[in-house]
Amino acid sequence: MAEGDDGPYIPSMAIEAIVRKLRAGDRPVAGARSSVDTLTLADYDALFANRSIQTGFRREEPDAPLYRQLLGTAFDTLLPTLRLLHGSKAERRWRGHAEVRRGTGLLARVAAAIIGFPKATAHVPVTVAFTPEKGGERWTRDFGGKRFASLQMRGTGRNDYLLIERFGPLSFAMALVVEKDRLHLVPRRWSVIGIPMPRWLMPNGASFETEIDGTFRFDVEIAAPLIGLIVAYRGSLDPA
Repeated sequence: MAEGDDGPYIPSMAIEAIVRKLRAGDRPVAGARSSVDTLTLADYDALFANRSIQTGFRREEPDAPLYRQLLGTAFDTLLPTLRLLHGSKAERRWRGHAEVRRGTGLLARVAAAIIGFPKATAHVPVTVAFTPEKGGERWTRDFGGKRFASLQMRGTGRNDYLLIERFGPLSFAMALVVEKDRLHLVPRRWSVIGIPMPRWLMPNGASFETEIDGTFRFDVEIAAPLIGLIVAYRGSLDPA
């Protein structure tokens, strides 16, 4: 998976990989033959290290938890509390606290009210309930009594291996990207009541999960073109 503008570099990386092997004294044997085994994925590791390019293997595990289905072997590289939170299909509940920021513009306030996002606050208790549903998992977030929910599921068709999250009539297709100690959620496409919407109008923002001092941490930002910041919330969770 290549993020940003790093994908176009991949075809030419084979040249650098071969030169690196030559400099290390690893020369190809003489004679004509298939080049299939000349380079392996391991030969690319050093080339990918400084770019937003992640590798792994996926295998179909329809009975596995949602995030393991989407991430494949990359799931095992997540920090322990992320694996704990996303590694179950059972109903469960996590608790913690959060800080909430809200956009101040009229359109931002209207958008936040429609979804049911909490009001701005420096510290509020948070509970997140995870409830299995057919084809996905419902996340019900309670910020000091203010609740809003979304349904997460695996995408299909062109959204296969993307995480679909639905807030009422709005659906967002997001890539799960493991980078260093963070799990990033990167918006790819969106729709309203199933109708694809223009990408340039898509709400976005930097959202990720991580672990600090053995505690699950979340940092979510939702903004939109022409509107600006709608809501941003960050905090920590532990199993209830």
